[in-house]
Amino acid sequence: MYPLRFEPIFRRYLWGGQRLATELGKSIGEGVCAESWEVVDRPEANSVIANGDWAGQTLHELIGRSGEQLLGPQVYQQIHRETLPDRLRGRFPLLLKFLDANKTLSVQVHPDDAAGAKKEIPDLGKTEAWYVMDAAAGSKIYCGLKTGVGRKQLADAVAQGTTEQVIHAFEPKSGDCVFVPAGTVHAIGQGLLVAEIQQSSDTTYRLFDWNRVDAEGNSRDLHVTEALQVTDFEHGPVGPQTLRDTDEPNTQELIHCDKFSINRRSLERTSTQVQLNGGCCLLMVVEGHLRMLEEPSGDLLKKGHSVLIPAALETVTLACDDQATVLEIRIP
Repeated sequence: MYPLRFEPIFRRYLWGGQRLATELGKSIGEGVCAESWEVVDRPEANSVIANGDWAGQTLHELIGRSGEQLLGPQVYQQIHRETLPDRLRGRFPLLLKFLDANKTLSVQVHPDDAAGAKKEIPDLGKTEAWYVMDAAAGSKIYCGLKTGVGRKQLADAVAQGTTEQVIHAFEPKSGDCVFVPAGTVHAIGQGLLVAEIQQSSDTTYRLFDWNRVDAEGNSRDLHVTEALQVTDFEHGPVGPQTLRDTDEPNTQELIHCDKFSINRRSLERTSTQVQLNGGCCLLMVVEGHLRMLEEPSGDLLKKGHSVLIPAALETVTLACDDQATVLEIRIP
């Protein structure tokens, strides 16, 4: 077992731009690109290993062959539980991506696990988190309903094209982390470069698209009925997470929930060990560069790179000769 890098999978939505290439060094080709899927294991999209002896194989193939060594016994048992939809059983439970919001995304909401399982094609719920890598002046995040907004007020605002008036909004800064549990109404605003950690789900219900139309005057499809059914009306305004120091030096806890935990580790001209503690760990480099001594290529891990560290390694060493900031993501 060794730390795994993967080939990115690009998603070319109209709201994307060029920053995945210009700032993260991704080979996106011509045109705009909205998302770079870094680690994913779904029936319709599967990460391909880019380094070492297993290059060219998929994450799903490796899980099928050496899942317990890769994920650790606890996570391996989780992904094989009988309550999972058959099509998702035995698959990696998280999806990691980078987003370039060159335009504001639609206002949307995601179901929880129970609602996702009831879909015609069952899916996981989608709890997610955003780490703001860069924020243009005046950029906004829309997250959570304003205090006192209930189902009727939201439905009326959607019908009247005034949804923005009932959603909480704030201007984020680089380094902010926002937790978005399933059922939270939200939108990422124009001018944000974001690292996203989410459950491995692709179910989105679109509530409002800012009254936009295409060249023929057509608006995008909305899913208002489904969105209202899964919205958590007890969950009010959402802002940046409060950071908490940990026992590890220069490491802060950003989020700890039942789907994932995220710590931010800052390195400056130092080497440090990451303990696996019986489970796998994912790293996303959000600033600077470093080396992972156990990674077979020996290449730098740069801003915009991601790696999956197998549980079987127990520890890995991060060496930084300048400065770097990484997100450490674990599965509880």
